Amino acid sequence: FVAAGLSQDIQLIVPLWGSDQDIIRAVGDPMLGLFSVGHWSIDLDNAANRKFVAAFEAEYRRLPTGYAASGYDTALLVDSAVRKVKGRIEDKDALRSALRAADFKSVRGEFKFGANQFPVQNYYLQLVGKGGDGRLVHKTIGTLLTNRGDAYVQDCKMK
Repeated sequence: FVAAGLSQDIQLIVPLWGSDQDIIRAVGDPMLGLFSVGHWSIDLDNAANRKFVAAFEAEYRRLPTGYAASGYDTALLVDSAVRKVKGRIEDKDALRSALRAADFKSVRGEFKFGANQFPVQNYYLQLVGKGGDGRLVHKTIGTLLTNRGDAYVQDCKMK
């Protein structure tokens, strides 16, 4: 995109997965100025996210990706559900109900499931820029959608 000169005339906007921290690290400076949209970023200001980013970076010596954040949230969700049923995972109805409750502190901030089990969450506009330490990172510019769920929830049979 940059090498072809397209970045001079066209603003590229990609999903979070197309510009995660591993891609940014691999591509380098041509990523500067790229916009992305996603449900998570390293700079989201909540305690769970700060803890996750710091622990991930300490363990792996690199910044986490959206995939890592989603995986971490999944582990927190499952942990909260197993705790809620006091380890009785054979009680499938109770476990299912506990999972639906999504009673955990998400790295994304506010998080819940809609009637069709699709996440209801915020989506953010991010820009790739240089962080205080000189590394290329996503910087959250603002919230595009608040508490956004599946637009087709009314058509879902899972209600």
